[in-house]
Amino acid sequence: MNNYRHSHARNRLAALLGAAFLAGCAVGPDYERPAFQLPERWSPAKQENAATALRPADSAGERWWSLFADPVLDALIAEALVHNADAKIAAARVLEARALSNLADTSRYPTVSAGFNANRTKSSELGTYPLGTMPRIQNDHVATLDVSYELDLWGKYRRASEAARADLFAAESARESVRLSLTAQVAQQYFTLIAADGQVAIAKRTLASRSETLALFTKRFAAGTLSEYALHQQVAEHAATRSQLATLQQAHDRAESALTILLGRSPREVMERTIERGKPAAVADLIVPAGLPSELLLRRPDLREAEQQLVAANARIGNARAEYFPSLGLTGYLGSESTSFSELFSGPASTFNFAANITQPIWNAGRIDANVEAAEARRDQALAQYQRAVANAFKDVRDALAAQAAASETLDAETTRAAALEKALRQAKLQFDAGIASRLDVLDVERNLLSAELARIDSERARKAALADIFKALGGGWSETGVKASAKPHSDSSLTKADGASILSLQTGLAKEK
Repeated sequence: MNNYRHSHARNRLAALLGAAFLAGCAVGPDYERPAFQLPERWSPAKQENAATALRPADSAGERWWSLFADPVLDALIAEALVHNADAKIAAARVLEARALSNLADTSRYPTVSAGFNANRTKSSELGTYPLGTMPRIQNDHVATLDVSYELDLWGKYRRASEAARADLFAAESARESVRLSLTAQVAQQYFTLIAADGQVAIAKRTLASRSETLALFTKRFAAGTLSEYALHQQVAEHAATRSQLATLQQAHDRAESALTILLGRSPREVMERTIERGKPAAVADLIVPAGLPSELLLRRPDLREAEQQLVAANARIGNARAEYFPSLGLTGYLGSESTSFSELFSGPASTFNFAANITQPIWNAGRIDANVEAAEARRDQALAQYQRAVANAFKDVRDALAAQAAASETLDAETTRAAALEKALRQAKLQFDAGIASRLDVLDVERNLLSAELARIDSERARKAALADIFKALGGGWSETGVKASAKPHSDSSLTKADGASILSLQTGLAKEK
């Protein structure tokens, strides 16, 4: 009876030890998301005070640039997403991170290899050991199937896999961040190019008008009906317009080449090809959905990237701490050995070996301590970077909303200014022809009108750019009826459901000791 009890107890102990060996416990802190004091909602009152014509974008969606209803812009963004160098680099980094994640997972499984060894030796008759009845020439053939495995008792390899998986999620988020930034940059550079077209056209029109006036004044001066002072004034204005046109043309060429680079075109196309233009539709100012602030942490890919970097740094603390504990390795082989190859796989030739070894660090001059401290310091850095990224994200949203309001107000003011100066120029010309006003008065109004028209075009560009900045700051487009649905964490289509569950399990908060 006692033997039975002892045997039963030993079996239970063996089962418990086996379960511990197979499951183990992962040392180190588990991850928990840091707590942030987030605004419950945006401040629509401030938006309404800044611009009275605000309306929500009910159909922005992820393809937010489609709001401008410009097929040319759609095609350019599609081209950039495929050919842009930064987008290609980000995609390649995802592939690298996926491979490294798979590599980290391999440490959690046994290593199996097959080996075969054949040798033929001849012994000396004059050696240290006499041959006796043994033949001088001997053959030996060995074939084995070798297995080695280190039990992950303390979660060292699981923490490494967790960190590598977080690196993969961070790389995927970085790719989405590059794509989001790229779409905004292409749209803004496209708007800049269209604005530069308009400014160059206005400057050319003004130069043509002043060339005609200069030719007329030259004839009048030759006829003696115009003073030399008035002629020099017109020459100076003509030269100033030529200089301004050259500056605007240079800005136009730079805008076109910058957009070409964003599209990922070849050097020949950068030098030779021009970019097609469309006509972006006017878009009303946007109100950010009230429920969006709480979802911003999941919407913005750069914040997801920063958090996953924190997850990885946190997991590597456990990987470093596991070095304090003993490691248990198992090795073994199953094979055959025979002096004759024809009998190598016969029953009498079979061999096997099984061995276990335990290694416990005792003294290593503080190497493990230093590794743990370094891992904790890297975790603290990642935490500070994540907190800074969150704060900057809300700053981006605030700045983008302020820029939208300012750009709308500026556009309205410059439009009114240009319209008023057009009327003033007509009146000034009439007064000059009637001898009531001087030519200097006409020139002054012309200069102000040119400045106002250029400023109006630039303010229109700034307003469209501000809309792109809002979408970029919010992590993409949204729909008024589907804010929360669009805020779900991104998961690559090639990941499994288990991978998606891993994302959710990792996104729970700041480092907490187990």
